Amino acid sequence: MRTMLLLPIIAFAGSAHAANVAHPAVIELYQSQGCSSCPPANAVLNAIADRPDLIALNFSVTYWDQLGWKDSFGQAAFTARQWDYAKGGGRSQVYTPQIIVNGRYALVGSRQADVEAALARFDRGADEPMIAVANGKVSVSAGHPGKEAIVWAVRYDPRTIDVAIRAGENGGRTLPHRNIVRQLVEIGRWHGAMASYAVPPGAAGLETAILIQAGRGGPIIAAKRG
Repeated sequence: MRTMLLLPIIAFAGSAHAANVAHPAVIELYQSQGCSSCPPANAVLNAIADRPDLIALNFSVTYWDQLGWKDSFGQAAFTARQWDYAKGGGRSQVYTPQIIVNGRYALVGSRQADVEAALARFDRGADEPMIAVANGKVSVSAGHPGKEAIVWAVRYDPRTIDVAIRAGENGGRTLPHRNIVRQLVEIGRWHGAMASYAVPPGAAGLETAILIQAGRGGPIIAAKRG
């Protein structure tokens, strides 16, 4: 694990408005099966994955793959997304495990109490557009993104998947994974006006989350389960 570094937080701190089913908070865990420090953070995400007021997403990165075990879910696009957060925060490195809360705050995430505290402090607030998902389309109400925003469709597997690790730092362990992200698709850009976007079909068994993000590596503006 690298030393913990924090995203800029003052400008993005949320108002007093608790996340709920209509406006779920977004937790992104960046981890690797080859990282011995990652299982505790995985366990935290597994424990909160079913909460209706959260969208908990597990992104497997690739930069541990050369150390004896190739992550079975790792994708270069997920590593790139973590780097986008690092660059957005003015940092020169990434680390695992790392949890990003609402695109606004980064922490190691190995203790659930720390994650709960970050969720309370970095709630997005009440001023966000409404997202509706129906019939293969996403509709976004008018709002004030501040800058061009990206609309993402995130496909993830909600099952608990037990992975037997046969080499590397976690060799000999079987690690449970939940909400593993399998696909990250940009479906459009949002500039503040009411808009609609087509969502490409996903693989059977995967669930979908829609995220509106203020640029690559920026804060999450709004989120919705698909």
